[in-house]
Amino acid sequence: MSARHVVVVMGVSGIGKSTVGALLAEEVGVPYAEADAFHPEANIAKMSSGVPLDDDDRAPWLDAIGAWAAGRAGRGGVVSCSALKRAYRDRLRAAAPGLFFVHLAADRSLIAERLTHRRDHFMPEALLDSQYADLQPLQADERGVTIDVTAAPETVAAEAAAALSAYENTEESTETSHGSH
Repeated sequence: MSARHVVVVMGVSGIGKSTVGALLAEEVGVPYAEADAFHPEANIAKMSSGVPLDDDDRAPWLDAIGAWAAGRAGRGGVVSCSALKRAYRDRLRAAAPGLFFVHLAADRSLIAERLTHRRDHFMPEALLDSQYADLQPLQADERGVTIDVTAAPETVAAEAAAALSAYENTEESTETSHGSH
């Protein structure tokens, strides 16, 4: 299977976006991009010092991710991006309208536990509360799926691939039926 859509694997820090995103990209045969690579140095410095980013900090980061996604339109790709607020997802969709979101979800306590064992990452556990405060789950009019991450990452990625495949097949049959009238 090779996905036609660009998938944004979203959720709070420590939820497994990078791990699941890379596995999903491999499973559906498309390139993977790590959202952290799109952050300007100033953002990384700010988060490393325990200060949450504001919307102004996030704008150029979201625009860079959106540009990457737009460049993959019709060819597929997977990118990890917290995309916590609806406004952030809207900004990404403005750049790349066909995005499919995979919202990774879990109890705060599980993610806090994971973050205490995380090494070599600039996002401190202290910012987790701000992430959960900002989190706006996918809404009914947003293309995507929410997946609980208590299962193994391989299982989560397989579930995401199945949801993407079902979405693409449904969209394809809708296009076919509209085209045959």
